[in-house]
Amino acid sequence: MDTRETRQTVPPNGRGNPAAEAAPAVKGETTPERREGNPRVRRIAFIAGGIVAVLVLIWGINWLLYARTHQTTDDAKVDADTIAATSKISERVANVLVDTGQYVHKGQLLIQLDDRDELSRLLQARAAVSAQRATASAAQENVTLVQQTESAQAQESSGAITQAQSTISNASADIAAAQAAVTQAQAAVPAARSAYQTALADYNRTSALVRSGDLAQQELDRATSNLSGARSQYQGALAEVANAQARLAGAQAGTQSASGSLETAQGKLAESTAPARVASASAQANAQFAQVGSLQAQAQLAQDQFNDTKIVSPVDGYVGEKDVEVGQTVAPGVTLMTIIPSQNLYVTANYKETQVGNMRPGQPVDISIDTYKGVRFHGHVDSINPAAQSVYSLVPPQNATGNFIKVTQRIPVKISIDGPQGYPLRPGMSVETSVKVR
Repeated sequence: MDTRETRQTVPPNGRGNPAAEAAPAVKGETTPERREGNPRVRRIAFIAGGIVAVLVLIWGINWLLYARTHQTTDDAKVDADTIAATSKISERVANVLVDTGQYVHKGQLLIQLDDRDELSRLLQARAAVSAQRATASAAQENVTLVQQTESAQAQESSGAITQAQSTISNASADIAAAQAAVTQAQAAVPAARSAYQTALADYNRTSALVRSGDLAQQELDRATSNLSGARSQYQGALAEVANAQARLAGAQAGTQSASGSLETAQGKLAESTAPARVASASAQANAQFAQVGSLQAQAQLAQDQFNDTKIVSPVDGYVGEKDVEVGQTVAPGVTLMTIIPSQNLYVTANYKETQVGNMRPGQPVDISIDTYKGVRFHGHVDSINPAAQSVYSLVPPQNATGNFIKVTQRIPVKISIDGPQGYPLRPGMSVETSVKVR
């Protein structure tokens, strides 16, 4: 057998010889595949490159279109109107019913202060109101009593006036009759006096003649009898005049008495019908009722202070920070705990001043929160702050100074989150927002 090297015919592609296919290429040797390349690999690479190019082109166009119509910033955070639970009064803490991170409902009791002093003041104020209300009611009853008394006095005085006027009328008639009787009696006195003087002269003459013996004793007896009768008539006329004058004086006195009674009755009537007494009593009653109002205001203040011993949650939310312990004496206005609302959270985005030129309230906003990767939230612009952040800083910038350096300012924009999200949001979460301005 020939031991010399046997040559075999190898196909151009080398596939006919398995040993050739399996044999590795000698270092430095260039195979036909490496010289010419694999068409299938090149085709796959070309297709993959085209797809990547198309995707990149589509993504770039979308990004370009989105960037042209949206203003984006990552200087944003979830925010909320946090509520500070404070006390209105200075009092000792009796009990703390919640802890940090606990969910609380609106109206739920958070802190109970010691209410013994406030309860005592409230009961005392209520008692004062009750006592003053009773005093005011008595004063109002006094007004009614004064009105009734004045009505009775007015009726009594009216009757007395009527009686006095009747008495005066009767006395006037009596005076007229007495005056007539006096006149009549006085008219009879001259005749009686003349008859008496005539009888006296006749008696004297007869008596002288009887003593001289010129006349008999019988004539003297007759003259004496005539003189006695004339004297009696004369004295009777004088007595009648005196009686008539007495009756006249009595009638006049009765008239004066009735006039006095009439004046008294008229004075009582005027007093009883005077509005000053009722007005004075009404004023006193009104003053008492006004005092009731003042005491009621004090009682309401005591009630408010008693209610202030119970510090309740004004909203639904979470206890964010608790800075109060049992036994601590709290002062008015000091924050005891912070309540983070569970609703009405919003986003505060600090946009550059060059980005807010076309922003308006109501524009839609795309929101991305770092906590929830890949979740897109939606909202709208609620308001744009009227000043840049630097204006609210402790030391605002003074651009009039000589070393002024222009710095792009940030304008806070409040963004409301639309609809229920299903993801718990916490104030302070980092956010990226994009406002559609076109």
